[in-house]
Amino acid sequence: MTVMVQAPSEVEKSRIPVSPARPTRTWLVIAAACAGQFLVVLDVSVVNVALPSMRADLGLSTTGLQWVLNAYSIAFAGFMLLGGRAADIFGRKRTFLFGLGLFTAASLAGGLAQEGWELLVARAVQGLGAAVLAPATLTIVTAAVPPGPARTRAIGTWSAVGAAGGAAGGFVGGLLTDLLNWRWVLLINVPIGALVLLGAALWLTESRNGAARRLDLPGAVLVTGGLAAFAYGIVQTEESGWTAAATLLPLLGGLALLGLFTLVEARTAAPLMPLKLFRSRAVSAANVTMSLCGSASFAMWFFMTVYAQNVLGYTPLEAGLALIPSSVSVLLGSTLAPRLMARAGAVNVAAAGALMAAAGFGWQSLMTVDGGYPATILGPGVLMMMGIGLAATPLAVLATSGADPGDAGLVSGMINTSRTMGGALGLAVLSTVAASRTAGSADPADLVAGYALAFRVGTGLLLACAVLSLLWLPRCAEQPHPGEHQHPGEQPQAPRPSPDPAQS
Repeated sequence: MTVMVQAPSEVEKSRIPVSPARPTRTWLVIAAACAGQFLVVLDVSVVNVALPSMRADLGLSTTGLQWVLNAYSIAFAGFMLLGGRAADIFGRKRTFLFGLGLFTAASLAGGLAQEGWELLVARAVQGLGAAVLAPATLTIVTAAVPPGPARTRAIGTWSAVGAAGGAAGGFVGGLLTDLLNWRWVLLINVPIGALVLLGAALWLTESRNGAARRLDLPGAVLVTGGLAAFAYGIVQTEESGWTAAATLLPLLGGLALLGLFTLVEARTAAPLMPLKLFRSRAVSAANVTMSLCGSASFAMWFFMTVYAQNVLGYTPLEAGLALIPSSVSVLLGSTLAPRLMARAGAVNVAAAGALMAAAGFGWQSLMTVDGGYPATILGPGVLMMMGIGLAATPLAVLATSGADPGDAGLVSGMINTSRTMGGALGLAVLSTVAASRTAGSADPADLVAGYALAFRVGTGLLLACAVLSLLWLPRCAEQPHPGEHQHPGEQPQAPRPSPDPAQS
């Protein structure tokens, strides 16, 4: 699973002071920022292979397991735009230190949790810390290095480290769970976070955007609370049905909070998500399509992990190793996408990627209780994630191409939020679909039937992505130059007349 972080627009970059630091100090600054980015991306996926161990130790239900993932994702996505604005107002160093400190403290609390609810609260606070920390990492890197080849290398390093964090999550989680126990997938952040905090305090210099802007805290709270309540209501349908009060109250409450969020954004002077941006067909279509794409891809990691361990009997380390080819495939798809876009167009590549991913989901839905690795994990996993990588890059490019240059950074953050929020809601829906088929049974045959049904629904979501791409996305958006590559984890900038070396 890759996580993109809001990159500064060209206008915002011009306001970021560049520190004329010595080369050694400059690369120490870059190392600190990259380490923070690595931790944020790693913790999206590192807990996946530890979920069965968490369940056995803390007595978590299937619903509780998915909230170990959702609590982090919803808080991360819901407060990400607010975190980027906070860095501009209060200073990037101060925001970086606060976000990393909160993230590290929450990791310690999660690793020491004795009850399921303690772990879920810690994961939510982790997500909040990540939302504060992540937007500051790239602006710190660009502030430390003047434009030119050195900045290109610095941004390339930042991109590679972020991509490595996503790809390494399964392996690191499996290794720590097998050799130690599941708690270390969270506790490992504590010594690393402490070292990065010390280095950042010594090496980073303060910088901020001098423009006077307000924090839209009500907007962030409303959108995060609304989506969390709505996701909880979906999950409740498994136990209570659609007409029970336990289901309807959170569903209606979540919709009410999201409606109130829309009103607040329409009236506030400095909205978290300016609604005017959705007047652009490219912005609205790309965000909706990205939400559907994310809803399938996030759930894929969850179901592949529990299938490998609960049905095939893999150890956590074996499950992590088994999913490495899938992690590499999403990076490869993201790398190939710009070249293909130059030849076939962004819309066609997005549709083709969604169709490829749908084929992988359909293949995965044929899983069996005694399936072999090549046909039940390797082949479909590579196909699913290669397609997701191919689809995500043109969707992000199309979204930013539909915005004014001054709004590019904000729209980049919105496409990140759409992907992550779609993933959280998709996991809630597909987990509920699977649970409705298994009916609480732990028999491997029943589990496979539930997982297979979830993958069939995911196939339908991705086919919808392909249809939306072909019918709704505009084809007149400017395409990137063939040499203009976007690294996985790096957010695309608004299209420019000539290639930017920082994107290569």
